[in-house]
Amino acid sequence: MAEDIFRFSDELGPTKILHIHAPSVGLKGALVVDNVAMGPSIGGLRMATDVSTGECFRLARAMTMKNAAAGLPHGGGKSVLYGDPNMPKKNKETLIRAMACALRDVSEYILAPDMGTDEECMAWIKDEIGRVVGLPREIGGIPLDELGATGWGISHVADVAVKECDFELPGARVVIQGFGAVGKHSARFLAEKGTVLVGACDSRGTIYNPKGLDVDALIELKNAGKSVTDYDDGEVMDRDAIVGLECDIWIPAARPDVIHEGNVDLLKARLIISGANIPITEGAEKRLHEKGILNVPDFIANSGGVICAAMEYKKVPRSIAFKAIGEKVTENTELVLNESREKGILPREAAVNFAMGRLRKAMDSKRWSVF
Repeated sequence: MAEDIFRFSDELGPTKILHIHAPSVGLKGALVVDNVAMGPSIGGLRMATDVSTGECFRLARAMTMKNAAAGLPHGGGKSVLYGDPNMPKKNKETLIRAMACALRDVSEYILAPDMGTDEECMAWIKDEIGRVVGLPREIGGIPLDELGATGWGISHVADVAVKECDFELPGARVVIQGFGAVGKHSARFLAEKGTVLVGACDSRGTIYNPKGLDVDALIELKNAGKSVTDYDDGEVMDRDAIVGLECDIWIPAARPDVIHEGNVDLLKARLIISGANIPITEGAEKRLHEKGILNVPDFIANSGGVICAAMEYKKVPRSIAFKAIGEKVTENTELVLNESREKGILPREAAVNFAMGRLRKAMDSKRWSVF
């Protein structure tokens, strides 16, 4: 296992990788605290049956870049918990409480909700160790998944990015890959700006209607525990068919690496705004650039959630938190896309340059450059 761990190391980190194993309760997980030069790390607890330490590291690094670009006093971290997030609630609570206890003494990591976990899970963690954000409003939190903090940021990215494209936001056709907490709120906020959702998918399949889908009806289905494929006014398709649907804006809002060298040429979009972390491989991003498809990097586009989490950690009111999301996301998207256009470089390269500038300055101020 050691050789697998050390292959992740570079000039930024990670400062800590922990593997957690408690057979008595079936607990198996991992934590990566990446770079904390800007402050204690914030990053979600992800629960799935196929998570890995490698994925955890990549997600932690994305959080390092995201928090730096957003100008937050936090570094990057991520934790993963092996298990089916749809297991019986009692079993899930046991695992999450055990995971929290295992991380009790890792003071440089603040937990938050992620794929497979939600505000209720964060309440269990608060009860155990207190060091958590994304809490239910009843115990002082700003429920970022319930309110759609990341989706709110996505809508502001769209306002800026369409100026670099040859279409207007009102009437723009949208496809969302992963109609969960991020996807459904992205659809809702964009619909309020006049866009038309034509395709959406979840783990059970894809629903497509070129004339438009009823966003509110789809959200009601998901909130009731059903699938988008239960929607009765559209063509039901295979889950992976979502990649080839013709649209103006394509939003990946689920798992990593959904767009890769093997399927990138199937995309029929003009703008991609990443609601998920690391949803597009490096090679696929280069191919998108070659094809003239604008891709706003994930750690710029989906930073609304962590901005909200950082505001909650400081006990900032919800109204101010959402105002900060709009301002920071708009400013950073403009900066990155302007540099990309002016220098003829990929938006990701521009975004990395921006974030690394802040990180290196923070690291230079520390006695130990990484810690």
